[in-house]
Amino acid sequence: MHCVRKVTDDLYWVGANERRLALFENIHPIPEGVSYNAYLLMDEKTVLFDTVDWAVCRQFLENVEYVLDGRPLDYMVINHLEPDHAACIDEILVRYPETIVISNEKAFMFMRQFGFHIDNERMDEVNEMDTRCFGKHTIAFVYAPMVHWPEAMVSFDVTNGVLFSADAFGSFGSLDGKLFNDEMDFDRDWIDSARRYLTNIVGKYGPHIQHLLTKAGTIDIKMFCPLHGPVWRTDLGYFLEKYDKWSRYEPEEKGVMIVYASMYGNTEAAATALATMLVEKGIKNVKMFDVSSTHVSYLIAETFRLSHVVLASVTYNLGIYPLIHNYLMDMKALDLQKRTFAILENGSWAPKAGDLIYEFLDKELKEITILDERVTLTSSLSELNDSEMENLANALVESINAE
Repeated sequence: MHCVRKVTDDLYWVGANERRLALFENIHPIPEGVSYNAYLLMDEKTVLFDTVDWAVCRQFLENVEYVLDGRPLDYMVINHLEPDHAACIDEILVRYPETIVISNEKAFMFMRQFGFHIDNERMDEVNEMDTRCFGKHTIAFVYAPMVHWPEAMVSFDVTNGVLFSADAFGSFGSLDGKLFNDEMDFDRDWIDSARRYLTNIVGKYGPHIQHLLTKAGTIDIKMFCPLHGPVWRTDLGYFLEKYDKWSRYEPEEKGVMIVYASMYGNTEAAATALATMLVEKGIKNVKMFDVSSTHVSYLIAETFRLSHVVLASVTYNLGIYPLIHNYLMDMKALDLQKRTFAILENGSWAPKAGDLIYEFLDKELKEITILDERVTLTSSLSELNDSEMENLANALVESINAE
């Protein structure tokens, strides 16, 4: 049974939603699911933009068949070869063997690597800013390397301003009957998922996103049609501003996230006391996270959102608590920058975590500030720590207010 949405008069969403998958890329939790978007243009020639993940291929094929309604599929544009979008290439070609596949040289190389079987005469290789006319609609192809694979490109309909944006401007979350951003309260229900998607999937490639945004600024875009999440047809500037901040590693908001590792509750108690002090001193935007029960993708998303991070770690085997260390390694992998850090350490007989965290931050991350004020606990928070806690809280307040 088909399930499609009309995007414009002659463009249809023919994708599908996945609600059974627990982990996106087998690493990131997606409790609210994810959509796999594909689009079918019904012009003098019919054009399919990308496919979907294998898990939802049946729904996708039914959607394509319904919209075509007996017409042949003339072209298939592949913007991105990651399997959650390209898995069904062969399935389309089996059903529509006359289809011509449009993509770029590197993408065709990846197709061969993934074992797709496309006859040479069915391959149309495009270069940067090449165009193809399909009747009323002319499509220009724009390279978007490392957003977030090297073969990625986007396709721009110069006729009506629709940008088929591949993995750019996407989001976690199933669409649940909705398709357009103005059919939902995005800032309430979707922004956290969009931030977590961008920062964890594409966050490492900020300069490449900036390059794509520069290209986007030269064309008159009326609509974003991404491969995940809602289609944007209003308030494009809102999402462009978010992408600009995320890809420049600029914090969205002034605030403090306290990420703590606590084996028996003592470090957690100190972290809670610090959070309370900050709120009492006027810093209301404070979030606490237990590193042992919060997936690191959520931590990374919040780290991109907020300006200040307190790392509160017990010493474990004379080192950093493993899950705090994993969090630090993800920051490094995603090239996080431009944040202010503070350290709270705990160790019953040999507190070492603080020095090791400081060394990691100082050597491995760029354009960061580490506050000199530090709290060192020996087993639990006591009156001996009162001045350290006060000094750290004051330093955080001063730093936030100075920005």
